[in-house]
Amino acid sequence: MRRKNIFLLFALSLFTAGAFAGGDDPVIIEIKKYKFIPDDITVKVGTTIRWVNLEKRQYHSVWFREAGDPVSDYFFPDESYERTFNEPGVFPYVCEPHEKDSNMIGVVRVVE
Repeated sequence: MRRKNIFLLFALSLFTAGAFAGGDDPVIIEIKKYKFIPDDITVKVGTTIRWVNLEKRQYHSVWFREAGDPVSDYFFPDESYERTFNEPGVFPYVCEPHEKDSNMIGVVRVVE
């Protein structure tokens, strides 16, 4: 019986740790082949999104032009950019150097 209780406590501790581990982790948007993947995402208020450049040689940016934000610094392969969304709304964005020639556009939808 004691062994069963120890196993149950161990299993419960793993479940509890797993339930809270991802709460503050950023949501990942991959950039590869001149695309944001996914290019349309819905998240809750307070979520941080991390755009990760998985290209082999190309730099990119994330620009929320319609929100009046400045263009992010360019980030190169294996680098990333993060933004936290603290208000609900629809936030379209582009890769400033590649929006015209590759149609690199995306949308973040933030809900309560």
